[in-house]
Amino acid sequence: MPPAAWLRPSKCAQTASAASNLWADASRSPRRGIWKLTQTIGIIGSGLVGKAIAHLAVAAGYRVVLSNSRGPESLAQLVEALGPLARAASVEQAIAAGDIVALAIPLATFETLPADTFAGKVVLDQTNYYPGMGDFRRADLDNGDLTSSELVQRHLRGAKVVKGIHNLGWHHMQYNARPKGDSQRTTLPIAGDDAAAKQAVAHFLEAVGYDVVDAGSLADSWRIEPNTPIYFWPYAPAIPEGLTEDEAKKAYLHPGKPISPEAARTLIDKTERPSPIGGTLEGLPPIHVVLFLELASADTVQR
Repeated sequence: MPPAAWLRPSKCAQTASAASNLWADASRSPRRGIWKLTQTIGIIGSGLVGKAIAHLAVAAGYRVVLSNSRGPESLAQLVEALGPLARAASVEQAIAAGDIVALAIPLATFETLPADTFAGKVVLDQTNYYPGMGDFRRADLDNGDLTSSELVQRHLRGAKVVKGIHNLGWHHMQYNARPKGDSQRTTLPIAGDDAAAKQAVAHFLEAVGYDVVDAGSLADSWRIEPNTPIYFWPYAPAIPEGLTEDEAKKAYLHPGKPISPEAARTLIDKTERPSPIGGTLEGLPPIHVVLFLELASADTVQR
């Protein structure tokens, strides 16, 4: 099967027409008392990561409410491309609508989030600490006093923060996704303090194309942060030497080798805390950095 063929945007209209039946079936499920099917994903941030998670969610049949710092009118083109399951809103409206609220923003902006509006919400934290990026650096993170997701949780006091789908690039969020049972399906880690919130996020990630392993609490989430064995590199393809830059870009737009849940658990368990803490551009595949720097000023920086 070609990369993410089952989740291509061309499938979205077909998915949308079946979505109402999906929710109706779920409401009659005998598992209803065990877990509530997540229907709507609120997304804060419409850069490279925000777009990727939106495409995954819509293609899997979820409703999506997108927001950014520039207002709903700036999202018209993206919403049109995503189809009828997507709409644009203010940040506050996306938070209110989301059964899960994804943070697809730079960590440096976490304090701009309206903390009081997150009470009771399941928050999917896709942020990562890259010291100095955006002039953002904190001694409590550098010293390992807390993890970046603990920092987010401390700001969003009443929320239930779960770290997840943060450890692979925006390309590979889509290219690595596979249906359940596919031999090329790979595994992502999550971490959080609330068991029900972790279960909700795990169900979402399973639905959009991934197996999931639990890496522990937010305090344990350093095991899946930048510069750890399960961060980024396992999900990217190996780029042969001697390629031109254009050839390397094309080669990079393929999935990495699949990681089984057992292999993912081994990577997590053998992790030693990085020193220094935090990611660097030098720690990423060089061709990824080229692509990022080409697109960042137009997408990622405009969160």
